[in-house]
Amino acid sequence: MLLHGNTASSKMFASVIKSYAKTFQVILMDFPGHGKSERLDHFETDFWFYNAEVVFALIKHLQLNSVSVIGTSGGALVGINLALEHPGRIKFLVADSFEGAFPLASYINSLKTDREKDKKKLLAKLFWFYCHGFGWKKVVDADTEINLKFAAKKQSFFHKSISELTVPTLLTGSLKDEYCHHLDDIYKELKHKNKRIKVYLFETGGHPAMLSNKNAFLELVKARK
Repeated sequence: MLLHGNTASSKMFASVIKSYAKTFQVILMDFPGHGKSERLDHFETDFWFYNAEVVFALIKHLQLNSVSVIGTSGGALVGINLALEHPGRIKFLVADSFEGAFPLASYINSLKTDREKDKKKLLAKLFWFYCHGFGWKKVVDADTEINLKFAAKKQSFFHKSISELTVPTLLTGSLKDEYCHHLDDIYKELKHKNKRIKVYLFETGGHPAMLSNKNAFLELVKARK
């Protein structure tokens, strides 16, 4: 199961889906309010926990007993919450290119300004339109709002300590990630709290590593099959 990031949809995996489908039965989903899912007036402030429960509801609906999960960016936070709350259904988790257990101040402090700038950039607009269609601005604005509201609470993205994570987990990312700076330090802190976690950081590539290091990333995932 592939879990997309904030402001994205399952379409973000379009360039890699065929490669993964050669080895895995792949399940894609759009979080509520995203992609082809029904539009919402607003998102839940505790977005990453809420969507973990949405994912689990889908797993139960599909009657899946053992699911391998790859979450990237915000989807990694969803994946970790999913593994913490429902470890019995998760075979392994790859959490890619995410900011750690708490919102990054360097990201949040400039988020509103950066999003307004991005909404005027052609490539960003094309990506969001590709993911959501003509309603993309509403999705982006709703996501900006919940990020700022959540950060103001100064709470962890996770409802349980990372030390309680028992699902085999690999944290991945790029040392050149333009959004999540110092991933080596962030992941080191998480691994310090849970020795079972494994970490792999790419020397090159941007955000997310799953797409910027497509072939090497896929080999990492296949090795955990």
